[in-house]
Amino acid sequence: MTATALYNLSPLARLMLVGLLLALMPLAWVWYQHRRATPLRRLHALTLLTLFLTFDLIMFGAFTRLTDSGLGCPDWPGCYGNASPIGANADISAAQSAMPSGPVTHGKAWIEMIHRYLATSVGVLIVVLAVAGWLGRRRNGNQQGLSPWWPTLTLLWVCIQGAFGALTVTMKLFPAIVTLHLLGGLVLLALLCVQVVRSSRLDRAVPLIAIAPGLRKLLWLSFALLLLQVTLGGWVSTNYAVLACTDFPMCQNSWWPLMDFRQGFEVWRELGLTGSGEPINFSALTAIHYIHRLLALLVLPLLGVLAWRLHRVLAMRKPSQWIAALTGLQLATGLSNVILDWPLIAAVLHTGGAGALVVALTWTLAVSARQ
Repeated sequence: MTATALYNLSPLARLMLVGLLLALMPLAWVWYQHRRATPLRRLHALTLLTLFLTFDLIMFGAFTRLTDSGLGCPDWPGCYGNASPIGANADISAAQSAMPSGPVTHGKAWIEMIHRYLATSVGVLIVVLAVAGWLGRRRNGNQQGLSPWWPTLTLLWVCIQGAFGALTVTMKLFPAIVTLHLLGGLVLLALLCVQVVRSSRLDRAVPLIAIAPGLRKLLWLSFALLLLQVTLGGWVSTNYAVLACTDFPMCQNSWWPLMDFRQGFEVWRELGLTGSGEPINFSALTAIHYIHRLLALLVLPLLGVLAWRLHRVLAMRKPSQWIAALTGLQLATGLSNVILDWPLIAAVLHTGGAGALVVALTWTLAVSARQ
């Protein structure tokens, strides 16, 4: 099997064209549905749709990772120097013949490339948001009150996220890079969510909801601990440590199993290896899994308390219901991953639930203010 260059930019223009064509569909839909609306309302609709498609992209990214399709095409941005797996058919067949179970197969190559197409189309939509923001500022000055710097920051962030996507492939699923790629997607969700709330407030004159200072602090604390828990969850997933504990509430029939924290949380190392190149031991995977589980014992009740406190504020009833429901979903899918041996649908929903919680807490922070 011939060696493949990690970076091959020859299909880049064709890949961008595919992303542009895919992005034209939501752009046309927004224009048609809001053709008689104000520019601000059209911008709000496009931002909301981009937020929804970004969430879908994160879900599909989880599906790509969980089906071991992250190296379905071993180069970037195309597949063996082609814009689609069709042109790379011979190379993929040769790789699949050498290793029938992967990492390169025809199915995995298509999953990986569809993920890249969707990511490119979301990038195009964010470019449109940034351009529209600056054109609106040039045309109306500050009359709309909507800063173009938010979509500009989002555009810069999506470029960084694209770089992490490339490194995920070229560094062969390096755990730290894959985890940062997941976190980058969640930050992208938060940035778009803030813009949706800001444009909604300006368009519909929705006032900020005043909440007690203590509740505001609880909201920020919950958000910070949620991000920490998501980071640990990403570390569990990228190190394939989910099945280190297959029983609940104990792990390996013990309340405190044998754990190697030094190896487990050695950040800069290759997948399955220590920093010195030795195979990582099972007790390190146990440490990764168990710490994520222990923090869940703090984060999930805290989110429950937050939902209860928010529910007592009349204007916060709907966000509180979302937070409570998503917290329950995380508990159910997390237990399913352990007890049912990591079923694909539960694992994907677990990632999606984390993303939805980030959106729910970001939304609640954006619509509220200290009393």
